[in-house]
Amino acid sequence: QVQLVESGEGSVKAGGSLRLSCTASGRTFSDYAMGWFRQAPGKEREFVAAITRTGRSTYYADSVKGRLTISRDNAKNTVYLQMNSLKPEDTAVYYCAALLRGTIQSMAEYDYWGQGTQVTVSS
Repeated sequence: QVQLVESGEGSVKAGGSLRLSCTASGRTFSDYAMGWFRQAPGKEREFVAAITRTGRSTYYADSVKGRLTISRDNAKNTVYLQMNSLKPEDTAVYYCAALLRGTIQSMAEYDYWGQGTQVTVSS
């Protein structure tokens, strides 16, 4: 079993920045690609960003390109989501997830999920 614990939730004004962290238990963090997903009120959960096992490649939803950056530190078993130039539309519960094998942007294929953390961006 892999446990994913998120931190960094909070409120920020439009244009501000916030960093989310997700720390995994166990010894196999580097075996997993990692992703961030979010769910806004009244909307389906959607893909935000993902990073490969080594951190060599990253993937982003069009809506966050240039503003949000995913990174990982395998020595710390941690994946980050740096959120800059935040917009009210970014308000959502954010989830980190771990993928052993599968399509990196496909929510249904992820194996483990964090507890979710609330991000609120005001106008």
